[in-house]
Amino acid sequence: MITHLRGKLVEKNPTYVIIECNGVGYLAHISLNTYSNISDHEAIFLYTYFSVKEDSQTIYGFAEKLEREIFKLLISVSGVGPSIARTMLSSMSTQEIQNAIASGDVPVIQSVKGIGAKTAQRVIIDLKDKIIKTYGIDEVSLVQNNTIKDEALSALEVLGFTRKQSEKVVDKILKEDNSINVEGLIKQSLKNL
Repeated sequence: MITHLRGKLVEKNPTYVIIECNGVGYLAHISLNTYSNISDHEAIFLYTYFSVKEDSQTIYGFAEKLEREIFKLLISVSGVGPSIARTMLSSMSTQEIQNAIASGDVPVIQSVKGIGAKTAQRVIIDLKDKIIKTYGIDEVSLVQNNTIKDEALSALEVLGFTRKQSEKVVDKILKEDNSINVEGLIKQSLKNL
């Protein structure tokens, strides 16, 4: 029903914004990604998703159309409601969500607060084909990146670095250059750790 809002930004918080459109103030729930992508300027434009339940009507706002599409895919999965989908979009970027689903990475999806192992598996089973077809993600490169990432993380653990600390650095490097080989990834990681 309401597909977007364009108006004056009245209030901005990490979880919601209030936008005034022609004298009517709309409260739109947002993710942290949207929060960081919208400026503090008065004029604002958000893509929206209008959720109607028997006891509430809620507007969810998104800075990018892709974020809204991922949100709609996530809430189509049984056991994933709008608040869990919003938490997921706050915890990870849309690209990270797509990659995790396309590569079948249950631990990454399960790391989101409110998602258990069964729900994470259901998200992957229900959305993997849709994500790969719709967004043209190459499964081969994802598997290759995961293998390279795992090898690099194992090597860094042997060198005495914690897996959690190493994973952040490795993910950042892979995001910048996804064609890097294992040796290059380890060398770059050592420079940044």
